[in-house]
Amino acid sequence: MPLKLRALTGYVLAAITVAPLLWLLVTVLKPKEELFKLALPSTITFDNIIYVLTEVPIGKYMLNSAIVSVAVTVIALVLHSMAAYALARLSFPGRQVIFSIIVSTMLVSLPVILVPLFLVAKELGLLDTFAGLILPAIFHAFGIFMLRQYYLSIPRELEEAADLDGCGYLRRWWQVIVPLSRPILASLAVLFFLANWNAFLWPLTATRDPDLRMVQAGIATLQGQYGSSWNYILAATLVAAVPTLIAFVIGQRRLVEAIKTSGLK
Repeated sequence: MPLKLRALTGYVLAAITVAPLLWLLVTVLKPKEELFKLALPSTITFDNIIYVLTEVPIGKYMLNSAIVSVAVTVIALVLHSMAAYALARLSFPGRQVIFSIIVSTMLVSLPVILVPLFLVAKELGLLDTFAGLILPAIFHAFGIFMLRQYYLSIPRELEEAADLDGCGYLRRWWQVIVPLSRPILASLAVLFFLANWNAFLWPLTATRDPDLRMVQAGIATLQGQYGSSWNYILAATLVAAVPTLIAFVIGQRRLVEAIKTSGLK
């Protein structure tokens, strides 16, 4: 593809991606009576955002989402990294079969297992708890797959040097592999955080307590309470999108580097 055409394609895709966010921002700054007019606002108002921040418990919803997202991200990175290291370096019977089974779970979507997952969570007493929101979201085959691909690219000589110093598998993983895998861990941290911040179906199913609502489920409840006040619903959506934009801007470089070094095209 010629360089100019490639650049033009990039600009077009960037515009398509950014356009909905700009439309959301412009709409939120409009007065209520101009909400559905396809034009710039006659006057810019922050009343919609101020109302959401003061009258709607959006802060509580965002705090719950932050707790769940950070907890899932930290626990998942540790467990996924250990599992990926075992699949990449340890030799044991059935290793390839186990890896194939793990990867095959990416073909199963959440709606397929929603009812069994709900019944298990109910039997374990995990409904309406932070544990019920965190534990089911920890495992994801994509993280294990990317980490395994990255670990396969790390020279074994580095681990052999640690082996000469008397390091076992656990110390090799912690002192050699983890420091070398900071780019991929950072990129996965961004992906896990964004995925759990935007989670909707499971948090809506697993919680009835308003104090445990995550931000996306909280915004969904506003559609019933403020069914005709789309200015408030859009303002809440804009406020909830700010942390995800910050996380993406901070981690986008690491994300691209990780995709390149993990062998993905």
